[in-house]
Amino acid sequence: MALADHDTRQRIQAAAKDALLDVGYARLSTRSIAQGAGVPLSQIHYHFGSKQNLMLAVLDAENEQRLARQTSMYDADLPLWKRWEQACNYFDDDLESGYVRVLMEMTAAGWSDPEIAAAVSTEIRGWFDLLADVARRAEEQFGSLGPFTPQEVAALAGMPFLGAETLILLGIDEAAVAARSGLRRVGELLRRLEQPPKRGRRP
Repeated sequence: MALADHDTRQRIQAAAKDALLDVGYARLSTRSIAQGAGVPLSQIHYHFGSKQNLMLAVLDAENEQRLARQTSMYDADLPLWKRWEQACNYFDDDLESGYVRVLMEMTAAGWSDPEIAAAVSTEIRGWFDLLADVARRAEEQFGSLGPFTPQEVAALAGMPFLGAETLILLGIDEAAVAARSGLRRVGELLRRLEQPPKRGRRP
């Protein structure tokens, strides 16, 4: 791809993300995106074909970047509780950056569009595959995951983040549903499991 084409695609994707954060997927128009990117409307159709393909490209780029970041973090030689704590920090960053909004908007669009649903499911599956791999490594380290398989641990670890994202985007106050603090408490529980109190000390 020529450098000019790459730059144009980047500008269009950036404008598309900004527009989605402003009005949501249902009210998004390719004309407003083109205006935001400073390009003719024909450039959107040339590079992406449709609004749907454009927004899936935005999601894919955002997801790939964050999945690579998360993979690197879980590969680091750190206790599991510290990695969970860092995942919570990334969670806050992803909310602030707008990535979570993009993911949730496209998830909602997928409920009535099988093609979007398939594409978004592939993106989300990448996260659960990563968590399952982390769980398998934990199983090798600790010897057992209790009654759970690595895939089940991945589901139990990943679903609370997706649920918290939904509640936070709905504007439900932390005082009503302690989504963020609840996630961070899991890290404290993991720390206690990995660093049990010394004999003779009260737990």
